[in-house]
Amino acid sequence: MPATVGARPAGTRRWPVGLVWAGPVLTVLGLAATFWLDRLLRRAGLPELASLPASSIPTVVAAVSAVTVGAVLAARRPRHPVGWLLAGLGLSLTVQNLTFSYTRYGLIARPGALPGASYLAGFNNGMVIMWLACAGFVLLLTPTGSLPSPRWRWWARFAAAAAAVWLLGSIVDPAPLYPEYPDIPNPLAIPVLFGPLTALAAVALVVLAALVVGAVSLVLRFRRARGTERLQLRWLAWGAALAAVALLVAMAALIADDSGSNLLNLALGVSAAVLPLATGAAILRYRLYDLDRIVSRTLAYGLLTVLLGSAYALVVLGLGRLLPQGSSLAVAAATLAAAAVFQPLRRRIQRLVDRRFNRRRHDAAETIAGFSTRLRDEVDLATLTGELLAAVDQTMQPTRSWLWLRQPPARMRPDR
Repeated sequence: MPATVGARPAGTRRWPVGLVWAGPVLTVLGLAATFWLDRLLRRAGLPELASLPASSIPTVVAAVSAVTVGAVLAARRPRHPVGWLLAGLGLSLTVQNLTFSYTRYGLIARPGALPGASYLAGFNNGMVIMWLACAGFVLLLTPTGSLPSPRWRWWARFAAAAAAVWLLGSIVDPAPLYPEYPDIPNPLAIPVLFGPLTALAAVALVVLAALVVGAVSLVLRFRRARGTERLQLRWLAWGAALAAVALLVAMAALIADDSGSNLLNLALGVSAAVLPLATGAAILRYRLYDLDRIVSRTLAYGLLTVLLGSAYALVVLGLGRLLPQGSSLAVAAATLAAAAVFQPLRRRIQRLVDRRFNRRRHDAAETIAGFSTRLRDEVDLATLTGELLAAVDQTMQPTRSWLWLRQPPARMRPDR
């Protein structure tokens, strides 16, 4: 078989794809092992040491979401770093939970029952920051896969060095389970570094600051972006807005009631699950031009559901007081009333939402309706040509436009 000059071997393009799809498999296996270890901890009478209680189920969903979206991105665009970072985020979150349960069972519940538990204690402390570092770089490199400008290189190197220092410092920390269990030693400890390791808190602050810097870089990108990149960043903006709303609701519930911690964990999981999905849609350019329509339809049907539900409840309660108790006539009347007003109310709400949140579609519809009205009364071809080009320019906004009129065949031309 003749060889082609410069041809690439068949296996060189496939190994990264196979590697990245191992991420979701390892995540599922790691989560299964974590749930098994948590079950052993509960049997040992230490349920407080479980790393995945019932309230942390959204965190599991977030890990699966991140690693799955990362695998899809890396499989389709292996050279784009955000896919690998998302996969690393999901894996690091899974490894953190797994090593937490592993070390607590092997060092506290049943000392010596699990091999190598003491070696993983410091590593577990380091993984707490690693997934946050991955999240910071995802924000910094989305959606193009490169830094906003060369001037950001120093910060990227500084943030990466801070994450590496935190991980290495945690591994050699003399007291990895301090302050809860200070008597458990670390076989990888370097006692000479005990004093310098007290500065790890400052390193952790740098990694946390990387999240804020990454968010600021997205804002700066959005201000300078045009065309496709601006549409990509709008996906991230809506994902961040949903995450922020979830966090605000959870924080309000936590302040109002001490039992709102479960709602806070739920909001954190929802936020961490939504952002990878929005990032994947932005980078893969999935339905970039349909975002306004998605938002307007969501708002319209949300408002419609609230209004119809309220009207249904009012009709049922009102007729329930007038009719005998146990009568199904109130429910039937409320159902018929809701069905009768559904379509007219939906159209009216959709127009109101489009006028406020999807202005381009509303203006385009108004322009086409006006052109259709003028078309019925106009017979001059030159005027119709100008009207048609003006309508296309207002609705589609092309850079250039032409109108080609096909000449009728000679046998169909009127005799002169």
